[in-house]
Amino acid sequence: MTTPVASLRVSSHFIPSLNLIPNTSLKNYPLLIYHECFPPSISAAIIEAHLRSIGVVEPQWRYTMYNTTHFHSTTHEVLCIASGRARLCFGGEDNPGRVETEVKIGDVIIIPAGVGHRLLQDLDGGFEMVGSYPKGNDWDVCYGREDEKANIEAIKDIAWFDRDPVYGDEGPALQIIYGGV
Repeated sequence: MTTPVASLRVSSHFIPSLNLIPNTSLKNYPLLIYHECFPPSISAAIIEAHLRSIGVVEPQWRYTMYNTTHFHSTTHEVLCIASGRARLCFGGEDNPGRVETEVKIGDVIIIPAGVGHRLLQDLDGGFEMVGSYPKGNDWDVCYGREDEKANIEAIKDIAWFDRDPVYGDEGPALQIIYGGV
């Protein structure tokens, strides 16, 4: 059901902080995009079943992405594109080091805690993702405001995945720890 790891195209991005949006600066875990990880015939239900079978993250919602830059200070986020195409911005739209990219059905995005992200444009209408978080983690929403400084500091204590959320005991997310991405 997933593209074999050896054939998977992965984009890895380090994004500098912007004001009170830490991006990848605190822990140095990159934003990862697994391109065409799932086939274009995939459905949200099949993605959710696959993620549950791997057991690393728990699917929690189906939705588009907010059109305001936000980040999570309590957990990493795994977004699996279940339908459509969209242009997304990571790092904050005023950040010279931001990443603007187009994603489509079958792509997977692993967003480290602290990385700002937002929807720029739903390209086809009906853009939808399956949003998942590591088991046992609750997510919050931060916007880089002064009153969120304690939340931002707490990001330093969030561990990386010990298994890849999509591939389990192998996969690009593990190469962060063991080298290679």
